[in-house]
Amino acid sequence: MNILGISAFYHDSAAALIRDGEIIAAAQEERFTRKKHDAGFPLQAVRYCLAEAGIQADGLDAVAFYDKPLSKFNRLLQTYFTVAPSGLRSFMMALPVWLKEKLWIPLEIEKALEACGATGEIPLYYPEHHESHAASAFYPSPFESAAILTLDGVGEWATSSMGVGRGRSLKLLKELHFPHSLGLLYSAFTYFTGFRVNSGEYKLMGLAPYGEPKYVQAIYDHLLDLKEDGSFSLNMKYFGYLHGLTMTNDAFAKLFGGPARRPESELTQREMDLARSIQEVTEEIVMRMARHAHEVTGEKALCLAGGVALNCVSNGRLLREGPFEKVWIQPAAGDAGGALGAALCVWHQVMEKERTPVPGDAMKGSYLGPVFSDEEIAAFLEAKGYPARRCTEEEWAPEIARLIEERHVIGLCHGRMEFGPRALGNRSIIGDARSPEMQSVMNLKIKYRESFRPFAPSCLEERVSEYFELEEPSPYMLLVAPVRASRRQNVESGRPIRERINQVRSDVPAITHVDYSARVQTVSEEVNKPYYDIIREFEKRTGYGIIINTSFNVRGEPIVCTPEDAYRCFMRTEMDTLVLGSFLLDKKEQPAWSEAKDWRDEFALD
Repeated sequence: MNILGISAFYHDSAAALIRDGEIIAAAQEERFTRKKHDAGFPLQAVRYCLAEAGIQADGLDAVAFYDKPLSKFNRLLQTYFTVAPSGLRSFMMALPVWLKEKLWIPLEIEKALEACGATGEIPLYYPEHHESHAASAFYPSPFESAAILTLDGVGEWATSSMGVGRGRSLKLLKELHFPHSLGLLYSAFTYFTGFRVNSGEYKLMGLAPYGEPKYVQAIYDHLLDLKEDGSFSLNMKYFGYLHGLTMTNDAFAKLFGGPARRPESELTQREMDLARSIQEVTEEIVMRMARHAHEVTGEKALCLAGGVALNCVSNGRLLREGPFEKVWIQPAAGDAGGALGAALCVWHQVMEKERTPVPGDAMKGSYLGPVFSDEEIAAFLEAKGYPARRCTEEEWAPEIARLIEERHVIGLCHGRMEFGPRALGNRSIIGDARSPEMQSVMNLKIKYRESFRPFAPSCLEERVSEYFELEEPSPYMLLVAPVRASRRQNVESGRPIRERINQVRSDVPAITHVDYSARVQTVSEEVNKPYYDIIREFEKRTGYGIIINTSFNVRGEPIVCTPEDAYRCFMRTEMDTLVLGSFLLDKKEQPAWSEAKDWRDEFALD
């Protein structure tokens, strides 16, 4: 039985396909359209999923959409009537989109399936938004039973939910409702510090260690009333998202010493302190919610999803200090993962199919996207006239390891593309974590992004405790952990941010953040042997079973999908080597690259 899950029309549209409960394929629409956070109907992602599953015209048994559009529309109307007439402008901007698009989802799905060759009467289901998130968190997890927390901006009305999963059963027990939202609170600070909402929240998290928590008390005193169970209410006097086109207003600006930072302008100590302050408040709210979930459910394990679950600093603290023995986080925790959760909801809840947990988890490493064979890659290279060297299976990993040791920056495109926001070794840019210069080189010459942003390590799973204060696997780069004290080097504090960025803080300086932390990915031989082999060969050469891993893209661009995407990104940047499947391409040997206009105009800065 084949079930297609779809998320669309807000941000990070995606499609996922399950067969008899097994996850077969999943991908975000942005990877195909090359439009970051694409919110449009995921037609190309749907086509990919059906093709990957080999589904013919009549082979689809059900479709699930990840929320209830009419309930969301009801919230829009009720919110406007509550604040009218002050919200007229935002309401008039939203209404045409709903009337032309979002209220016609069944028709959009029918048209999309017809375009893909699927025919017949296919049942369509609408789980609630947070039910989809919860299903994406619990059903693929390795736990027979677990508490569940979902935290995001807003679904229909819910902004956070607490539940419990046991066997195939999933129940949501409590909800926090709009406009009181942890995701929207964090996004308000994202906006105020000059980053893009629904895109730049991870920058705020990366900026936080440079600041001091000087605004924490002001946040508690003026912005929210926090309860012991983690529930809270926001003081809407300071926010603009109910009736305006901005997240914050003049009262918010007055509270924090002036207007919002203009995007791309110089970062000041205020932005760093604001980032640190809201990060600490967020962690406190998550910790309280987790303690309450533990008390209510009595479960030993916790599953997380929703956009806030991508806050890996909060996740790391929850694992270290929280009441749960085990924590599992859906790697596509945001709205993209809702497509998968919706399909799993139908399989286990509607069709009442039993569930057998998979050791590790059922996500297959989140390698659920398209793969390109060596034959397809060879045909592409030959058609374009791009010189390349084909490695044997025995040569491949040792040769890449040698290049990393020689401080090459390498674009790696092989195997199935990752599902979710993190590149996990198949669509990654990799380099030597021991290099003191590598962070600056990658930020400024490869990624073209802000220099303060840290890079993540990929580490052999069995070596993780040698580098970090972490005893658990972290396969999806969703946990931040401290670098071991024995590897740290003392640095002078109190220096300007530009000088602090390049300080050598450990024997793996390229992945050690300013607070001696790192967002860790552990790599196992069972889940991704090719990537594991690269790191293992690098360890043989250097004694270090750890490398840099950042997503294969430039700022504002979605992660690459195809060999053509990868080659284009490779030539636009100062990467040294490109790996396409078994083929290695040296930048110095490639024909001159030219484009009719500046490619930077193609991507909106995130």
